[in-house]
Amino acid sequence: MKVVMAKKAGFCMGVRRAVQLAIRASYEAEKPVYTYGPLIHNEQALKLLEMLGVKTLKEIPKKAHGTIIIRAHGVPPEDKRRLKEAGFKVLDGTCPRVAYVQALARKYSRQGYQVIIIGDPDHAEVKGILGYAGGKGLVVSSFKDLERLPPLKNYVVLSQTTQDEELFELLAQEILARYPGGKVYHTICRATHDRQREVRRLAKECDAIVVVGGKHSANTKRLALIAREEGKEVFLVETADELDLEKLKKYRKVGVTAGASTPNWVINQVVRTLEELPSPYEAAIWRVGRKVLRFLFESNLALALGAA
Repeated sequence: MKVVMAKKAGFCMGVRRAVQLAIRASYEAEKPVYTYGPLIHNEQALKLLEMLGVKTLKEIPKKAHGTIIIRAHGVPPEDKRRLKEAGFKVLDGTCPRVAYVQALARKYSRQGYQVIIIGDPDHAEVKGILGYAGGKGLVVSSFKDLERLPPLKNYVVLSQTTQDEELFELLAQEILARYPGGKVYHTICRATHDRQREVRRLAKECDAIVVVGGKHSANTKRLALIAREEGKEVFLVETADELDLEKLKKYRKVGVTAGASTPNWVINQVVRTLEELPSPYEAAIWRVGRKVLRFLFESNLALALGAA
């Protein structure tokens, strides 16, 4: 099968930073080591961290010891204060892009502005930003939510960093049309922009799209939604084991993309599985040739032959 990989997929800067922080803490930090909530939305990466002794803490105890890592999505400032008071040494794994949105929410709420956050009200990142808005935050996730907004005068519009760009622009423009004079900050991160642009490109080029990532990952689910809106059949999987090979083998060309919290090794397994899938459009000799080439490279025989 012909597989086209997105040019931008897998770990973004913020996720990579948080995972590296947790791995380093597993060796160097005061034990035990926890993350407050899941560090990122990917079960495979979380299982790896658990093997290194990094566990997930869901509730803040009254008294504790050891090290706790703030998740990449960030937390409300009140939660960070309580973690320190409980006795933890706190390491902040908040994505710098998310921290920027938090800083904007705090700045404008202290100046008396209403803070409108376009995003998912149940997402950890949005809950954290609301905490920095100090009671002046309102969440908008759809046009229906606009009907519940109070009259706005001094306000600022921010976005969840993984929000759909087109939806953000539409909602922000509608808010400005109803309540002129507001400030709008486009706080969707570059990694989200690149991945959403890439999945639209793949949808134009390929017959179907495979999206690899955690079932609870907002940006992963958004990639799948965008591909469906482009009219393609979408296969959303966490691992290669979840691929529906019977359905997939009827396609000539399949695009593969992945959420910002998906490890490379998981993406590579999916790509290898798809490439080995027999396609009615592909001659058997090409399948055999591709397997031989992969064996040569993965076993380093190609390098050995080149040096001979």
